[in-house]
Amino acid sequence: MNDIAAAQDRKLERRGFYRMTLRLTLPIVLQNLMDSAVNAADVVMLSFVSQTALSASSLAGQVQFVLSMIFYGLSGGAAVMCSQYWGKGDTRTIEKVMAIAIRMTIVISLAFALAAWLAPAWLMRIFTADEALIDAGCQYLRAIGAAYVFNGFCSIYLCSMRSVERVVMSAAVHGAAVALNVLLNACFIFGLGFFPELGIVGVALATSITRAIELVVCVIDSRLCRRVRLRIGDFFARYAALTRDFLKYALPSMANDMIWGMAFTMYSVILGHLSSDVVAANSLNATVRSLATVVCFGCSSSAAIILGKAMGDNRLEDARRYAGRLARLSAYTAIVGGLIILATRPLLLQLTGSGYFKLSDEARGYFSIMLFISSYYALGQSVNTMLICGIYRAGGDVKFGLFTDLFSMWAYAVPIGFFSAFVLKLPPMWVYFILCLDEFVKMPVIIRHYFKFTWLKNITRDDV
Repeated sequence: MNDIAAAQDRKLERRGFYRMTLRLTLPIVLQNLMDSAVNAADVVMLSFVSQTALSASSLAGQVQFVLSMIFYGLSGGAAVMCSQYWGKGDTRTIEKVMAIAIRMTIVISLAFALAAWLAPAWLMRIFTADEALIDAGCQYLRAIGAAYVFNGFCSIYLCSMRSVERVVMSAAVHGAAVALNVLLNACFIFGLGFFPELGIVGVALATSITRAIELVVCVIDSRLCRRVRLRIGDFFARYAALTRDFLKYALPSMANDMIWGMAFTMYSVILGHLSSDVVAANSLNATVRSLATVVCFGCSSSAAIILGKAMGDNRLEDARRYAGRLARLSAYTAIVGGLIILATRPLLLQLTGSGYFKLSDEARGYFSIMLFISSYYALGQSVNTMLICGIYRAGGDVKFGLFTDLFSMWAYAVPIGFFSAFVLKLPPMWVYFILCLDEFVKMPVIIRHYFKFTWLKNITRDDV
């Protein structure tokens, strides 16, 4: 009877765990899905303008991509601390951590905004030598600079809200902003109603307006929130111990995401110097892959909350058991995502060849091969993201991912990619295939590190 009761308890515990995971993951997935959807909408609408507009926005968007990796790293550092202090029940410390993170984010995003306003041509020449793409990209960068600052503030605030399990609120605010962004994109790109027809500039202007409104909503929400809130005094106070802790976890996370983001930017540089057809195909492929892996990345975000809360409450054995379930879940969802890419590939190829998208025949051929590669690349990307960004970071183990990405991307993928493209002069799709081996180069080391369980620890302070 005792065995039967124990088995029943384990069954109920597993069921409760997966209900909790679904409750946290679903809003995050919907938020990520809407982010991917707005990128897809931009691609679709700009494809009606011209292939130049599509390619230029993709390349100029790499600046925002690098900045978003910085935001993601800083958010990761904040989430490590906020989720563990949430498990401990110390909400006042969470408010202080949030203020420290937002203050740092604003400084960094201002630097990027100034570069976009004052030196857009220099930024564009990093990615391409095509003058038409440079001119269009400069217009885009000047219009989107302000959005960098607004987005930095909102990213930290909404991530902190997710860490205290306000995932529905975070998804609702960001989801509404995304819906508004898509609407304004259509209005400014095509000149609907009384809106001027601005083309590629309209995409950037719509994003800036949307992010400004999102920031105002976040500030209002903070004044109404009963769990944690922004306090003006915290932005000017000096919390030495907490700042050291934040830098300890945020800087390696930020460095990790920066080198990851910059490596992907270098991939775009390599592909951008091959041909505009490759750039256009990669723009569409990246959008499809992000849609197919949206559940995987949502799971890794919820993993950081679930595991951080358990570790902050000193339930380390529970956290260890939860981590195993979440790692398996990331693999299953990635396999499903890869199958979705393969299943939709014929339809996507038909759409790109039917006149709905202004892709050349050569770009369409590249797109076909990229989709196939992405169908299995999703597995490596999902499992590695869950382990590095979800499981390891939840326990404060932020340096391991930095070193593995530094090796796999900067010692392997980037130099080998350049060598393959510009010395060996391999066909573009062979270069793309080589670049997409980066996740599988590091996967054995990452999995081996998991079974050491050195990432399993409580990082909170009692003397804040």
